Amino acid sequence: MMGATTMRLLGAAAALALLAACDGGARAPAGVQGDPLRGKLALNQYACRACHMIPGITGSSVYVGRPLDDLAKRRFINGTLPNDQANLVRWIRDPQGVDPHTTMPNMGVSEKDALDISAYLLSR
Repeated sequence: MMGATTMRLLGAAAALALLAACDGGARAPAGVQGDPLRGKLALNQYACRACHMIPGITGSSVYVGRPLDDLAKRRFINGTLPNDQANLVRWIRDPQGVDPHTTMPNMGVSEKDALDISAYLLSR
């Protein structure tokens, strides 16, 4: 008989395998750090889809924040920051530090999670 911890680990492993299969094993573009698959999980964990349309992430149809499709092709983040991974991580972690008037909340995203989220968004 398996213990609760073993069952949780097996469930998490199965979820990761399913996400990898559904996502085609997304890989970060050249020069981008982080793990896009972990980023996809983190986008769900931080409930980013509650405000943003995000390719590959299911959720509500609330259109509060800007859609995040084709983020890698944009020149700017929030209309002000040059679009690169370092600035995207900065924006994800501390939006008010970039724009004190933004409505995007500070979700307490860790540095590692922000790096992985940015890898996912920049791989779309």
